[in-house]
Amino acid sequence: MPKVHIVTDSTAYITKELMEQFNIHVVPLTIQIDGESYIDGINIQPEEFLEKMAVSKELPKSSQPAVGVFKELYDRLGENGDQVISIHMTGGMSGTVKSAQTAAGLTDSDVTVFDSRFISFALSFQVEEAAKMAAKGETKEAIMEKIADIRSNTNLFVVVDTLENLVKGGRIGKGKAMIGSLLSIKPIASLEGGEYSPVAKVRSHKQVVNYLYNQFLEDTKGKIVKAVGIAHANGLSMATPLMKLIEESGFKHTQVSFTSPVISTHTGPGAIGFMYMTD
Repeated sequence: MPKVHIVTDSTAYITKELMEQFNIHVVPLTIQIDGESYIDGINIQPEEFLEKMAVSKELPKSSQPAVGVFKELYDRLGENGDQVISIHMTGGMSGTVKSAQTAAGLTDSDVTVFDSRFISFALSFQVEEAAKMAAKGETKEAIMEKIADIRSNTNLFVVVDTLENLVKGGRIGKGKAMIGSLLSIKPIASLEGGEYSPVAKVRSHKQVVNYLYNQFLEDTKGKIVKAVGIAHANGLSMATPLMKLIEESGFKHTQVSFTSPVISTHTGPGAIGFMYMTD
């Protein structure tokens, strides 16, 4: 029976230990800051990126991996008849999935590309489970069925602390941003269906935490919480009290990390991403 290889991109939160243990292949995106190019997770790390973004003249830009990079990896992984499942950040925020799909159409290897419809930990929930199943020798079909199930049982919310990057990125107009800044509005959005969809506006970090915690309780009522992740761009003023409430509710293993440079570009400093998976 052919072996199944798991591929993802650098917006997933996958530790080096997990990469090595389960042989997960991570294809990095590229970041441009003031004319300089960096490879996400290779020659720039999240904390360093936030420092550079704070003093950059223009909004940094991210680029999906080239089709050729994916094709070369797919060719190598599938040359002996092995199969590949390539799981990536939502196509609603990046062309990474399309790049992978194009490469899958060009290679002779058996490659299935899957749009996670998420980012960060919510993407890694799928990648980690797929890699564990592949290591146990599960079939490609069984793995695909499982990650589709995980996708449908995952929630993700994004909260930005400043509207500046949303304006620079063309996601909201300057007029709305000016009014929002004057009122200290903190927009909360979900990534349901893979698209950035505003769901609420609050006016303080405390209100953000209360909204997210109440939503967590509502979504997980009567279900088993399998994983919780909080990613932040120096947004500990919201992340820390939220994590404390989650622990007090009975779930003790919340994963916390910095947002990847690609995500920080969209959200700006102070933002958090809150995601959880149920069974």
